[in-house]
Amino acid sequence: MKRLLAILLMLCAVQGYAQGDIDTLYHIDMVEITASAKSGDYHLQPISSTAMNMQRLEHRGVTSVKELSTIAPNFYQPDYGSSITSSIYIRGFGSRIDQPVMGMTIDEVPVMNKNGYDFDFYDIRSIELLRGPQGTLYGRNTSGGVMNITTLSPMVWQGVRAMAEYSTVCSYRASAAYYSKPRENFGISIAAGYAHSGGFFRNTYRDEMCDKGDNASLRLRMQWSLGNSWSLDNTLTAGYTNEGGYAYHPYDAASDRCADIAYNDPSGYERLTISEGFVAKYRGEKVNLTSVTSYGYLGDRMTLDQDFSPKSMFTMQQRQREHSITEDIILRNAPNNSRWQWLTGAFIFAKWLDMSSPVTFKNDGINDLILGNINKGLHTVFPNNNMTFKCDNFVINSDFRIPTYGAALYHQSTLDFGRWHLTAGIRFDFEYTTMRYNSNTSIPYRFDLTMLDFKTLYTEFKGRERQLFFEILPKIAVRYDIAKGNIYATITRGYKSGGFNTQIFSDILQVKMMNDMMDELGIKLDSAAGTTTYDSASATRYKPETSWNFEIGTHLSPTAGLTIDGALFWIECFDQQVTVLPKGNSTGRMMSNAARARSFGVELSAAYEYRGFSASVDYGYTNAKFREYDDGTADHGGNYLPYAPQNTINVMVGYRWDVDRRALRDITLAADWRGVGRIYWNESNTLSQPLYSLLGAQLSLRFDKTTVTLWGKNLTNSDYNVFYFKSVGKEFFSKGAPIHAGIRVNFNL
Repeated sequence: MKRLLAILLMLCAVQGYAQGDIDTLYHIDMVEITASAKSGDYHLQPISSTAMNMQRLEHRGVTSVKELSTIAPNFYQPDYGSSITSSIYIRGFGSRIDQPVMGMTIDEVPVMNKNGYDFDFYDIRSIELLRGPQGTLYGRNTSGGVMNITTLSPMVWQGVRAMAEYSTVCSYRASAAYYSKPRENFGISIAAGYAHSGGFFRNTYRDEMCDKGDNASLRLRMQWSLGNSWSLDNTLTAGYTNEGGYAYHPYDAASDRCADIAYNDPSGYERLTISEGFVAKYRGEKVNLTSVTSYGYLGDRMTLDQDFSPKSMFTMQQRQREHSITEDIILRNAPNNSRWQWLTGAFIFAKWLDMSSPVTFKNDGINDLILGNINKGLHTVFPNNNMTFKCDNFVINSDFRIPTYGAALYHQSTLDFGRWHLTAGIRFDFEYTTMRYNSNTSIPYRFDLTMLDFKTLYTEFKGRERQLFFEILPKIAVRYDIAKGNIYATITRGYKSGGFNTQIFSDILQVKMMNDMMDELGIKLDSAAGTTTYDSASATRYKPETSWNFEIGTHLSPTAGLTIDGALFWIECFDQQVTVLPKGNSTGRMMSNAARARSFGVELSAAYEYRGFSASVDYGYTNAKFREYDDGTADHGGNYLPYAPQNTINVMVGYRWDVDRRALRDITLAADWRGVGRIYWNESNTLSQPLYSLLGAQLSLRFDKTTVTLWGKNLTNSDYNVFYFKSVGKEFFSKGAPIHAGIRVNFNL
C-alpha cells in the first residue's frame, strides 16, 4: 500500500517536461552559437543526432551522461561500479576498458581521458550527441560518435542560479552559480556544485553501503568580445570525486540466483580533474578562425578487492597521473550564399601517463592461486613434496610510463546545388605511443625436497614497447532538401586507438616467477600449471579498431510542433577490440584484436508540442553480431555482441497548466517509460538480461523565482542487471538502482 501511494504521489512528470519557455533564462538572445564550430546546425547535417537544451535537461532531471541512456536512441551507458567505469555503447559497439567509442567536448575543449566522462551536470546549456563515426572532424576514439556539451554563458544570461535536492537513501545535491556582465564586452561566471550519494547496495560482510560517494566541482568562466571580429573564452574547471565500490553480487549458475554482496577488503575510487580551456574566435568577412587550446590533468586512485569475496585473496590499487595538452585550429569560410562551404583544420595533442598498479596477494590467494598451481605441477613429478612461502602476503609491483603524441590534418567541403548538398571530407591521423614498464616482486620460498632454508627470489620484467598508428578517415555524404526537412546518406570511417594491456602484467609476472623458481630448482613443468604464458610484453600490444558506417536518414518538421528524425545504419567493424581473460585463474584481463563484427539497426525520434501538451518517442534497435571470433575455447561467429542492448526505448508525455495566480505561474506534470534490452552478457550468448522497464514521474510547481520539483525513478521497483563479469573463475552481476524519489528546488534570481 505504501509503495502504491508513493507511485500515485510521484506519478507526475519525470524526465518529462512541458514545452514552452518557463522563465527569462530560456529567452536567450541569439548572441552565442551553441553548436560546435565543426558540426554546425545538426538539423542541417547528414548526421543522426540527439540534442537537448537546458530546459529539457533540467525538466527531465538529467544530471549525468548516464541519464541520457535511452533518451538518445542506441546510446547506453550502464550505471555500475564507479565513475572510472564509463563504459559507453553506441549502435552495438563499446568498450569495458581502455579506449572509448565516443569522444566528448565541453565548451569545445576535448576530454582526453574517458575516466573523466562521468561528472555531475549543472548549468548545462545544451548537449549534442552525434551518432556514427565522427573521425573525419574529431579523430581518434569517435567511432561511435561524439558528445558536445555547452555550459551557460555569462554573455547570454546574468544573475544567480542555485539548486538544492534531497532524495531517498540519504542523497543530496546542491549547486550555486553567479553570472555577471560588468562591461558590455566582458562576462564572468563562477559556479560550484556538491553531491552526496548514500548508496543503494550494502556490503553485508563489512556492513556498509558499498556504492556511497561524494563529488564536488568548480567552474570559472571568463569571456571577452573584442569588437565585431574577435571573441575570447577561457574556462577553468576542477572536480573531485571520492566514491565507494563495487556493488557486485556473486552469481550461482546452477540456481540462477544472485547472492548478497559480501567482500572483505575496502574498495573505492578517488579522482581529481583540472581542465583549462582557451577558445579564440575570429569572424571575418571571408573566413572564420577558431583556436582551441587546452591543458588537462587527471589524477585518480582505484582500490579494488579483485576477488569480491570474504576470502583474503588479492587486491589492487591503481594510481594514475595524466597530463595532456591539445591544440585545434579550425579555419572555415564565413557564412555566405556561396555554393562552396568548406572547413579545414589541424590538431595536435600530447599525453603523459604515469601509472602504478600493485597487486597484493594475500594468504588465500597465495595458497589457491600461486602455491596451488605450483604444487599441482610439482606433484606430477614429486607427489610427496611441496613448495612453501615464508610470508602470508606479497606484492607484485607494476609501474608504467606511457606518453602518447598525435597530429592530424583534416578538411571537409560541401557543394550546394539547389536542393542537393554534397559533402566530402578526409582526415590524416598520426599517433605514436610508447610504454616503459617495470613489473617486479620478491618472495622467500622453499622446496622441501632440496632446500633446508628459505631463499628469496627476485623476479623482474621490464622494458619498452612502442606503437605507431596512421589512419586515413574519409567521409562522403549527400543531403536533399524537401519541403518539410531533408533526407541524407553518408559513408564514414572511424577508428579506436590501439594501446597496451597494463592489466595483464600481474599475470605475466606470476608465470615468470613460477618459471624462475622451477629453473632454479632444475625442474621442467608444462605451461606453468595450465595458465597462459607470454614470451614478451609485445603480447600486451593491441592495434586500432576500424569501422565503416553506411547510413541513410532524415530530419523532418511536417507540421507545426512536430519533429521527426530517423536513420537506418549498417556498420562493418574490423580488428575489433574485445576484452579477453587469459586461461587459468587469471587476476587480469586484456584487450585483443580478435574479432570482426557487423551491426545494423534503426533510430527514430519524434516529438510533438501543442500549447501545454508535449510528447516524445525515442527508439533505437541494434542487431550486432560477430562475423568472426574464436577465443581459443569456442567459435562465437554469428553470436550477438555482449553488453550492448538490442533495444532502447523512451516514451514521455507531459502537460503544463498555466496558472498565473499570485506567485504560482504554472504546474507541469509528466511521466516517462524507459525500456532497455535484450543484453547478452557473454560471447557464447548463454546469459542475458531481457528487456526491462523503468517508470519515472515528475511534478513541477513554478513560482516567480523558484521551481519546486518532486520526482521519482523506477517507480515499479524493477529488478534488473546492468553488468556481468568473471573473476578468478567466479561470476558476478551488478544490479540497477531500485525505486527512489526526491525533491528539488531551483532558484533563478
